[in-house]
Amino acid sequence: MSDADSAAIREKRGDWVTEHRELYLNSGGTRGHIMDITPVGGFDFATHCLIKYKGRKSGKNYITPLCCGYYAGEVVICASKGGADTHPAWYLNIADSDEVEFQVATEAFRGTWREPEGAEREKIWNYMVDCFPFYANYQASTDRVIPLVLMKGVEAIPVFKMEDADAWRD
Repeated sequence: MSDADSAAIREKRGDWVTEHRELYLNSGGTRGHIMDITPVGGFDFATHCLIKYKGRKSGKNYITPLCCGYYAGEVVICASKGGADTHPAWYLNIADSDEVEFQVATEAFRGTWREPEGAEREKIWNYMVDCFPFYANYQASTDRVIPLVLMKGVEAIPVFKMEDADAWRD
């Protein structure tokens, strides 16, 4: 899928993403971590996390909501960008860092991250497609391999707040 086509899809859901992020942040995580994503081809009880990262070029702090799964004690996110031919900015930014900050429901962590490879990656990818069927369509629409990111909390930190972000990126 071209980046322009992917951008058009993301533009259509932009208000939903903004509302979702605000709901998650303003509730301290009591709301927004489980959302109905049937309008975009998902299930009605889809799990979500927030990731907080620093822009590698801008130096600004961003918070982005993402669908997530759980595998062997790690939180899994997909760098799909709606099937675009380029990686999402959040992925490029955390790839420049040794650690990641993330929040699941009412718990936030500073932690490590990694990308699975080989058979482990295939197993986790299949699991994520079972949880979020639209990922199969996203992968089919691009030549790039959609990265999987596994995050593991190392240190509990305060939950994210709206004022923790200097700017917003979806």
